[in-house]
Amino acid sequence: MKYCTLLFSSIIISFSGLLAQKLDTYQHQKFIHKKDTLMYRLLLPENFNENKQYPLLIFLHGAGERGSDNEKQLVHGAKFFLKTENRSKYPAVVIFPQCPKDDFWSNVERSVDEDGNRTFLFRNGRKPTRTMALILDLIKTLRKEPFVDLDRIYVGGLSMGGMGTFEIVSRMPRVFSAAFPICGGGHPESAKRYAGKVAFWIFHGAKDNVVLPLYSDQMVKAIQKYGGNVKFTLYPEANHNSWDNAFAEPELLEWIFSNKKQ
Repeated sequence: MKYCTLLFSSIIISFSGLLAQKLDTYQHQKFIHKKDTLMYRLLLPENFNENKQYPLLIFLHGAGERGSDNEKQLVHGAKFFLKTENRSKYPAVVIFPQCPKDDFWSNVERSVDEDGNRTFLFRNGRKPTRTMALILDLIKTLRKEPFVDLDRIYVGGLSMGGMGTFEIVSRMPRVFSAAFPICGGGHPESAKRYAGKVAFWIFHGAKDNVVLPLYSDQMVKAIQKYGGNVKFTLYPEANHNSWDNAFAEPELLEWIFSNKKQ
């Protein structure tokens, strides 16, 4: 882990002479741990100062953006965090990791019947997928960086990434302050580990025929059952692309960054 921490720090330092020209873009990065590699993109705050502390936000993409190009994961959501007004009001370190084509964020079995209906069976208490394990190690590494505010670490994601959001919080319930899964799902019993520790705002489209809104509804009820703090927004006319609605929520960023670890 020490090697990985130094690796990330050296990347930041190597940018020091270029920050003024490069801060308006997502930097190509890769995290190497135990001979395995996670591709990700990094957005630093405007006027980044490594002697200051910033919130850290991780965003997990959907299944359609898997690959190894370190590009496709920016299709949904990246422009939202790059908006000038958002970066000015809510300076943060933003990470967009990319899941390889042959992997999945969460431990879930997927099936499709002859009518095209999809079913997701979430596994609770299993080992993380290879990519999830890498993200967990990346977060552990980032938490050692002096510029990361440990009381303000957030995670969100859409579809496959929404599922990954529930799982990563269940694996690190004391790390995250807030989570915003979009059109995702998880194992209801996993809520025992994070309900009351992590604030949730869950989004889904009522007409979603790819990931049924039932999966989000189950998680809302589970978090409430175990005494957790959860908001649920169900868009009556939205299908699977409910992330468009979620990113249009005027209070989304204010809600995210207002949450801190107590």
